[in-house]
Amino acid sequence: MYLIIDVGNTRVKAAVFEKDILKKFFVFNKEEIFSEIEKILKKYSIKQGIISAVAKLSEEKLKQLHKIINLIELNNDTNVPFINNYETPKTLGVDRIALAAYAVCNFSNKNVLVIDAGTCITFDFVNSEGQYLGGAISPGLKMRYQSLNNYTSKLPLLTSKEPNSFIGTNTQESIHSGIVNGISREIDGVITQYKNKFGDLTVLLTGGDTKFLVKQLKNDIFANPNLVLEGLYQILTYNRADD
Repeated sequence: MYLIIDVGNTRVKAAVFEKDILKKFFVFNKEEIFSEIEKILKKYSIKQGIISAVAKLSEEKLKQLHKIINLIELNNDTNVPFINNYETPKTLGVDRIALAAYAVCNFSNKNVLVIDAGTCITFDFVNSEGQYLGGAISPGLKMRYQSLNNYTSKLPLLTSKEPNSFIGTNTQESIHSGIVNGISREIDGVITQYKNKFGDLTVLLTGGDTKFLVKQLKNDIFANPNLVLEGLYQILTYNRADD
């Protein structure tokens, strides 16, 4: 069995994989990472793990984890199963690296656009030759709601809701219409750009807002909220010590 750890800004997602299958999924606060990983290791026979940290994890916590598990730390120097043609590879986020790895390993010889709908919306493109070319970064759903409240004096802070109509008949409906329709039209528009340039295209959607946004989109999309974990597993498999 193998342990995959994805450290976000406030929460940690972890998964136990066995024979390429995600067997168990965990979510906990970043402050609890050591105690929670200890619990997982007591319950499962883990050979090796990989950790990816979008938010910085203290050196002390990393040292503690290395003492209890054979752990790969994903960074820009880690061997990956794709060719990285990003002009500034040292600035490429580890979550985007994991998504590119998933795309290449699971859709070989295909043009793949991976859309991660989380705090930010990221677009990452891998071509049919296994080359990562780059993509785009845009504000996510929650960030757009927060920005309307933060940068105006009267607009309320709302949580995401599917609009009843594209015509908002009051302020709250107008906010939902503007944000949800705007973000879905943006994603559909980006997909169209890639299809026009590269022809045949496989589109993947992942991230915390996957279930909400997939209903709003017009394009055919493979939706799976855990693709970062799946991609991290692919990188671990590519590097693991028992191969």
